Amino acid sequence: MGTYINIGNEKFQSSRAGEYVDKSGLIGVINHTLFTKKRFSCITRCRRFGKSMAAEMLCAYYDHSCNSRSLFEDLQIAKDPSFEQHLNKYPVIYLDLSDFVTEIKDASIVKQMQQTLKEDIHQSYPDVEMKEDESLMSFLIRINEETRQKFIFIIDEWDAICREFNKQPEVMNEYVDWLRRLFKSGQSEIVFAGVYMTGILPIKKYNTESALNNFKEYSMVDPGNMASFFGFTRDEVRVLARKYDMDFDDLEKWYDGYRIGDEPSIFNPNSVMEALSRHRCRSYWGKTGAYDAVAEYIQMNYEGLKDDIIRMLGGMRCPVDSTGFQNDMAEVSSRDDALTVLIHLGYLSYDWDEEMCFVPNREVANEMANAVKKTNWQPVVDALQQSKQLLESTLACDEQAVAAALESAHDENTSVLSYNNENSLACVISLAYFSARNDYKITREMPSGKGFADMIFIPRKNVDKPALVVELKVNKSAETAISQIKHKNYPASLVDYADNLLLVGINYDKKTKTHTCLIEKG
Repeated sequence: MGTYINIGNEKFQSSRAGEYVDKSGLIGVINHTLFTKKRFSCITRCRRFGKSMAAEMLCAYYDHSCNSRSLFEDLQIAKDPSFEQHLNKYPVIYLDLSDFVTEIKDASIVKQMQQTLKEDIHQSYPDVEMKEDESLMSFLIRINEETRQKFIFIIDEWDAICREFNKQPEVMNEYVDWLRRLFKSGQSEIVFAGVYMTGILPIKKYNTESALNNFKEYSMVDPGNMASFFGFTRDEVRVLARKYDMDFDDLEKWYDGYRIGDEPSIFNPNSVMEALSRHRCRSYWGKTGAYDAVAEYIQMNYEGLKDDIIRMLGGMRCPVDSTGFQNDMAEVSSRDDALTVLIHLGYLSYDWDEEMCFVPNREVANEMANAVKKTNWQPVVDALQQSKQLLESTLACDEQAVAAALESAHDENTSVLSYNNENSLACVISLAYFSARNDYKITREMPSGKGFADMIFIPRKNVDKPALVVELKVNKSAETAISQIKHKNYPASLVDYADNLLLVGINYDKKTKTHTCLIEKG
């Protein structure tokens, strides 16, 4: 066993010793690419979504220096026809780039990394001469020529250098050139049976083409057939919730909401496991990252970006074109680029059918709100901080306080959309009720028997508060809004709240720019 070659299966043993959700189906997908033109795979996803665990699983399965049968024979991969064919059959090189960027902070990182790998691999092949100035690829070619062995190369955090040295393009270019020498040369298919890279960002583009265009890429915006491996599915979390006697609805509220490819519901796996172990739902994912980095992107001075962030904090979706992003955090040059970075980082979810992005869940909404507090958007910060009081005023039926709070939020955030646009009013009200998402499921324009209610607030499980029906009017009256609510037949989801329901009518007068509110018990 070496440090970077044939590291064995101890890391995956640790994963199996704890609570393990079976994602071994990934192995079967990779198996079917080995020795083909599709043997080069790059699967990228946001932090704490199981990247390293997947890489360690692949190491344990392919590594010929250990016997991993007992780790896999009860998993999904054991039923795959390719299971026996590739189990523990290859020399495996495993490189975690985060180890090097943590230790080496200067431009020598690529040279030092290459030399370290060569020396470690040479210990496993002492009979093959290692020349001092030769590249890693040249050394691997000679090993292959003398042993006829093909390698599996697994790189975790492949983009760590790109993120750490994003202001030193010469280092990034040297690193990308090193990768191209390894995986895009005429000898690459001879030396490697398969290559698997994982990280946060997809492979960097030069102009519109990937620097390693022979790689099949899977990402948060285009996961292909890998979507179910990007996190926990709804069914997987239901099983865990029953096992740990946790409320599935709470786990859903906090950690669900990622629409990844054809998977309509993906949960943050790290946060789910933290919640299970602590038997409490809270923001765990946010503790692994910095608000400052997100704040840097969301306050970039691109037209419409601020408005979109406010819309999404208010529960709305925004269109995004992710195709122009160069997969380089140092090259964010448009609103779409900034939103795409946030998708890759996990702060936004992406609906690839509609090409829309949105804030996925309570955990991320809280982290986005914390990031906003690091910006100079004081009116938005004020609205977020005052949202708890607004909900309390609403539940107390304090109509004047509600009207005053909404008027303040509307006045201070009129740049979101045209001030006199009804959709703008709905957006600002959603933002003003931001903290209500902790206790309510909020739906905009819920279909009813005779039209639409602008917003429905349905209490979450175990929340002892009334449901709210909010109707918005422009240039009419709050009384008209209440009357309209009463004349609608609302859906079955509100039947259980017939005796615990508040009707909230809000009117905005364009001419006087004033708000009025009327609250009645249903």
